[in-house]
Amino acid sequence: MKKPLPIGVDNFERVITDGYYYIDKTMLIKELLDLKGEVNLFTRPRRFGKTLNLSMLRYFFEDTGDAEKNARNKALFQGLKIMEAGEEYIEQMGSCPVLNLTLKSAKQEDYDTACYMMRCEIASEFDRHRDILERGRELLTPNEYEQYLSVAEEKVDEKQLRGR
Repeated sequence: MKKPLPIGVDNFERVITDGYYYIDKTMLIKELLDLKGEVNLFTRPRRFGKTLNLSMLRYFFEDTGDAEKNARNKALFQGLKIMEAGEEYIEQMGSCPVLNLTLKSAKQEDYDTACYMMRCEIASEFDRHRDILERGRELLTPNEYEQYLSVAEEKVDEKQLRGR
């Protein structure tokens, strides 16, 4: 039986768990780690898998704060090329919180609505990592902690958000 093509599917977990046809691009992870760039720019034409690749990176690197979720994320990569790249790459799995932002929500009819949608998107990502924040609260100054919460709870204006 043929696997379905993941047309319009940009979530790595869904592509793997729902059995879609997938061309293994996990060696992008090795390439990024080897390059050690402070900033990486992904330029591809529309519909070339940028969002899917970013989703793959999120599932690889993200520490969700939940051991069970981290194990599920790691299982997504079983049988893929990155698992053969060496222990120095595998040990990077689940190593950090990841903020995953897409500008798709900012495509709105006016500037104010676009800003509002981005504020919501950023707040959602901050809130998604609140449990990690609570566990590592002693690593932050009281001011840093309050700033984090203000973003997660959408209590910042546009100028404050830019500074965060």
